[in-house]
Amino acid sequence: MDVSNSVFYTLVVATPVALALALLLFRAMWRVAEPNEALIISGFRTRRGPGGVGESMGFKMVTGHGTLVIPGVQVVRKLSLDLNEAELAVDCVTQQGIPVHLKAVVIYKVGDDFASIANAARRFLDQQDQMNVRIQNVFAGHLRAICGSLTVEELIRERDKLTEATRAAAGTEMEKLGLVIDSLQIQEIEDPTGYIANLAKPHAVAVLKDARIAQAHADREATETEQKSAALKAEAVRDSAIKQATYQADVDRAAAQAKLAGPLAEATARQEVVVQETKVAQLEAERREQELQVTVRKPADAAAYEKRTVAAGQRDADIAAAEARARQVELQAAAQASSVRQIGEAEAAATQAKGVAEGNAISARLLAEANAIRARAEALATNQDAVIGQQLAEKWPQIVEAAAKAFNNIDQLIVLNGAEGVSDIVSKVMAQGATGLGLARSLLAKTAVHNGAANGAAAVNGAAGNAAVGGGAVAGPERDRL
Repeated sequence: MDVSNSVFYTLVVATPVALALALLLFRAMWRVAEPNEALIISGFRTRRGPGGVGESMGFKMVTGHGTLVIPGVQVVRKLSLDLNEAELAVDCVTQQGIPVHLKAVVIYKVGDDFASIANAARRFLDQQDQMNVRIQNVFAGHLRAICGSLTVEELIRERDKLTEATRAAAGTEMEKLGLVIDSLQIQEIEDPTGYIANLAKPHAVAVLKDARIAQAHADREATETEQKSAALKAEAVRDSAIKQATYQADVDRAAAQAKLAGPLAEATARQEVVVQETKVAQLEAERREQELQVTVRKPADAAAYEKRTVAAGQRDADIAAAEARARQVELQAAAQASSVRQIGEAEAAATQAKGVAEGNAISARLLAEANAIRARAEALATNQDAVIGQQLAEKWPQIVEAAAKAFNNIDQLIVLNGAEGVSDIVSKVMAQGATGLGLARSLLAKTAVHNGAANGAAAVNGAAGNAAVGGGAVAGPERDRL
């Protein structure tokens, strides 16, 4: 029992220790290749590279993953796959025999395929720091060869041609070295003889001329622009002054309005109060109107409707009674018309007889008046004074009355010489009447004869006309009878 427990405890303690030792051993034997490097493993049981690469080399290449390395029997070394940069400075002679100095930069690296890694490992594994020297030597020879086949102008204008030719010439050698060219750039071409500078002078002079012309145009345009700018500046100053004045006017107006804001607000408030009071009054008037509609107008309309209805009934009754009376009157009028027609016919016969008698009487009277007028005219012609005296005697009361009317408007008459003064006044009035009588006598003497003849003719014509009228009166009833 004790032995079993001791064995158990020994196993319990020994197992973790063994695991820890195994883990430490594994970590010591496990190697991982970084992305920018390749592991070159040589020694016991190293296998060949993929596809026969590394055949007869006796080493193993690992990239991008880990592998177990047995310490003591296998050796692990790293080959960098990073980019490398080599600067070139080469003295060359062109096809024209002109010496030039070229400066270039070559960027290269070990190829990513196993063949390139194997070639680079065989050549540079222990001499990786000498790779730039080797590259400079290779490219210097090729640059001299290619530069000798080109002119200076081609070197200047066709640098890409120089670069491509150099890369193509060095490509085979670089492949054997396991290297890949990422970039080749010609940085500078120096000419110690001044050939390139002389080539550039005509162009430089033309460019200088163009530059001076351009500068002159630029100066002129700058001057014009400056003048326009000065004009625009003056215009802007003017506009600014106008705007400032406008703004100041706005500020002054705003200040004035601010001063009036209190009274305006008060007036506005009062106006609002008046508006509200007006609305209240309007509502009160509308309420009163509605009240009158209910209390006065509708009862009045009802009473008016009642009266109109009663009046319409009374009117219809009156119209019916009036129509009955009209019918009665129509019948009575028909009876009276028949009676009047008979009476008229009798009266017409009587009127005809009476008219004949009256016509005869008028004719006799007019003839008598005509004879009297004729006799008076003859008397005026033979004895004018007697006729005038007779007429004055007939009209003497009227003459005296007319003379006395002159004293009607006298409130008080004072006579200085008594009865003699009264007689004097009366005699003067009568003298005026006598004067008028003399004037009437003379006028009467001139027109008496003519008036007498005209009056006689008119009397005769009047008598004839009255006789004719009498005949017409007789003929009228006769016409009605027919």
